[in-house]
Amino acid sequence: MELTVIGQTAGEAAEGGCSSSGCGGSSDQLSHLPEHIRAKVHNHPCYSEEAHHHFARMHVAVAPACNIQCHYCNRKYDCSNESRPGVVSEVLTPDQAVKKVMAVAANIPQMTVLGIAGPGDPLANPERTFETFRQLTEKAPDIKLCVSTNGLTLPDQVEELCKHNIDHVTITINCVDPDVGAKIYPWIFWNNRRIKGRKGAEILIKQQQKGLKMLTERGILVKVNSVMIPGVNDAHLEEVSKVVKANGAFLHNVMPLIAEAEHGTFYGVMGQRGPTHGELQALQDQCAGDMNMMRHCRQCRADAVGMLGEDRGDEFTMDKVENMEIDYESAMQRRAEYHASIEANREAQKQQSGQAFVALSSLQLKKKETRPVLMAVATSGGGVINQHFGHAKEFLVYEASMTDVRFIGYRKVDLYCSGGDSCGDAETTLQKIIRALEGCEAVLCSKIGYEPWEQLETAGIQPNGEHAMEPIEEAVAAVYAEMAGNGQLDEARETAQLQIGA
Repeated sequence: MELTVIGQTAGEAAEGGCSSSGCGGSSDQLSHLPEHIRAKVHNHPCYSEEAHHHFARMHVAVAPACNIQCHYCNRKYDCSNESRPGVVSEVLTPDQAVKKVMAVAANIPQMTVLGIAGPGDPLANPERTFETFRQLTEKAPDIKLCVSTNGLTLPDQVEELCKHNIDHVTITINCVDPDVGAKIYPWIFWNNRRIKGRKGAEILIKQQQKGLKMLTERGILVKVNSVMIPGVNDAHLEEVSKVVKANGAFLHNVMPLIAEAEHGTFYGVMGQRGPTHGELQALQDQCAGDMNMMRHCRQCRADAVGMLGEDRGDEFTMDKVENMEIDYESAMQRRAEYHASIEANREAQKQQSGQAFVALSSLQLKKKETRPVLMAVATSGGGVINQHFGHAKEFLVYEASMTDVRFIGYRKVDLYCSGGDSCGDAETTLQKIIRALEGCEAVLCSKIGYEPWEQLETAGIQPNGEHAMEPIEEAVAAVYAEMAGNGQLDEARETAQLQIGA
């Protein structure tokens, strides 16, 4: 009996047999795709959920100008403590950007992707954007080049994008209805005129869909980002997902609105709230029936450096880069060796996975009725549980059921342990973490102290440190099977405990 994939035989997985809730484990998210497509996303941390455990990305801020205004955006500079799109510490020239990319590539060998995403719109700054791409195509051919755009001028730039061998483009599409768009975009700058309201939104939508079709006709993978704005476009985004899929989009990323008042955005000042964890998950699940969903997005800064979920930008400010002495030839050799070691590790994880999945499948074969469970995982990368509870700045959340383990999203938290023998304002910080993990029934980490263990248990969240250095999905499946075997899932928890992010 083949049970290497939860609820599927290996043959079904190869044919792409996926339920609406996802494939059998996150590592099989792309198994149904043609080989040439899988090759394009294999080591892309944004386009492949599994790859984001192993590979890093980098953004360079060479595009300061923007040609539209969004109610959720305020492009501030020198905001090093903020982690959100449109924020940068320094805007670079193309030459500076290339120098920085080469320095990062030499020092962070797992960096595989270079994106230009702002702080304005890259295609509203075409000279700066394409000069950066031109130099990197020549000097760093092993790095994937990506661009993120609002799509207003995209149709005019598609041919130029193709000249630079760009295989990945992200378009932010928040609506396909101009009436909805008028509530999100106060104006666009089009043909040397500022066009406001519904008319401006109508032009933007038309250009976005035209550009999307042109890209996909040329074999370029397109990811669509949509910001979920409760009461504005949340009921509309399922339609957006259907339209962009019909026009060839590869991946849909529904992101939560970031609208804190201190950011100075229109929505923030006006008190527009963002979605709860539960609202976001529900909408992502609704859209997932129409196309692949991205759930691991961290809504990165326009100058982010490192793995998703971390930012090492402070290590590579231009004053530091200028003083670095790098042997690029040796560095590129180390990169190749490092990538080979990552691939060997990924293959080893696949080979050792299976026992816990067999246990889950046996539950299904026995027709044992159990409910799904959310679990939080502390990891610093590598696709394994390898982080101390007190060192986590975020937790990945997985949903385990009788037939599947699927990645749901992430929860950012304040750092519980700041190092040394004591942990800061531990009680207050721990209470915030427990609130952030609402809805989760277990926390998997490499280690955890007595105090957080006790408080998590009191809150109905079971700590677990027994699966250190094990692959995440396998460990989650094993804990779920154990919970089912112990009868912990026979009775549903109280409704209040099951509410996610309420």
